[in-house]
Formats: sequence, C-alpha cells, structure tokens
Amino acid sequence: MDNQDILQRIQALVQEEHELREQPQDAGAAEAHQDHAARLRKVEEDLDQCWDLLRQRRAKADAGEDPSDADARPISQVEGYRQ
Repeated sequence: MDNQDILQRIQALVQEEHELREQPQDAGAAEAHQDHAARLRKVEEDLDQCWDLLRQRRAKADAGEDPSDADARPISQVEGYRQ
C-alpha cells in the first residue's frame, strides 16, 4: 500500500463517516442505534489508524528510510495518542 492508496482509503472513510453522522437516529430502535454507533466508532478508529500510517510513511521518507517499512499500529496504541 502506498501513500496514494492510503489517501484514497482516508477519503472513503471520511465519506462514510459523514454519511453516518448525517443519518437520522431512531431513538426507539436500540439495536439499530447500537449498530450505527459501533460502525461510526470503527470508521473513526480506522481513520486514525490510516492517518498514523501515512504520518509514519512520510516520516520514514523524510529520514531517507524506506516508507514501506511502516506498519499500521494497533488501534489501542493509535487511540492512546494525545492530540
């Protein structure tokens, strides 16, 4: 996966995130609401992971290293970063 592939994945995830946020939520359908919230959370985590991978790749390239040596970090690690 190269930087362009990662950027395309980010764009697709951002689009999905926007669609999920724009969907009206029926308060009476608890299971559907939970599924929606879980999917939104997963999209947000995937986005954070993609951004982290892209930053790693760019940092390696800037340091003269091989960007393909960058690996996606676990969600638990990426979600623990301070903004």
